[in-house]
Amino acid sequence: MPREDHEPDELFEIRTNFYTGNYQQTINEATKLKVPQNLQTEKDLFMYRSYIAQKKYGVVLDEIRSSASQEELVAVRLLADFLANESKRDNILRDLDNKMGGNVKNSFCLLMTAYMYYLSENYETTLKVLHNADSLECCALTIQALLKMERLDLAKKELKRMTDMDEDSVLTQLSTAWVNIAIGSEKLQEAYYIFQELSDKHTVTPLLLNGQAVCHIAQGKYDDAQTALQEALDRDSNDPQTLINLIVLSQLTAKPTEVSNRYISQMKDSHANHPFVRDLANKANELDRLVRNYQPSVPS
Repeated sequence: MPREDHEPDELFEIRTNFYTGNYQQTINEATKLKVPQNLQTEKDLFMYRSYIAQKKYGVVLDEIRSSASQEELVAVRLLADFLANESKRDNILRDLDNKMGGNVKNSFCLLMTAYMYYLSENYETTLKVLHNADSLECCALTIQALLKMERLDLAKKELKRMTDMDEDSVLTQLSTAWVNIAIGSEKLQEAYYIFQELSDKHTVTPLLLNGQAVCHIAQGKYDDAQTALQEALDRDSNDPQTLINLIVLSQLTAKPTEVSNRYISQMKDSHANHPFVRDLANKANELDRLVRNYQPSVPS
């Protein structure tokens, strides 16, 4: 529900820091900010999700009991459990499949459920879960899933819905940038300006720097992309998106093989379960299979 103009948004800074990838600041603000009881859970959810974004799953699992009375807290705990324990993921998804027929209406619980499917690269189920959800975050995740499925036409429609709901929201601005990148051409510069403006208004983060770098790469501005990615690396040397974009840029600029291999090794060490790493391993295995099966013809 939109707020009245005279009603202050007490969680604005926390929300903005989270959406722009400034996770430690989100935690700092949430820890010290006193809010009315009706905002306490929402504030805590942003804090716990920031710990999850930092891969500090133990904090969430230790602080939230699986028997917690608030379903939103149970949902965010399940996400932490999903990410922390690879061996549990199939069972967690099976349990979610069984609950899909239920009457879940809580938009945050739908968001957490959809995000687990999204992380599992099951984009169709992601969209099914979010079909009747109406929060801005659910719209933003819907757009990301549609872009992964290369359904730019539907992503544009969802963005129109977001814009009608709240065109000034940071999430709407970020979603606009993602769609503009997918459109390409002159829209790339518009996307860059969105990331730049958010950096100027708030705080420069690896998320925003990677957005700028992707725009630069798509425009062939490789030196500018390198500068943005180097700054992102300085801020977080293990950020997976930064490492992936550096791998791409290294190959586009024909840098020595050891440069991209270094970033690939770092991805394997720090993000072994990342889709990029899994895809790389699958391609390497397929290449090995083709090499083994190749039988050179012997002239008679």
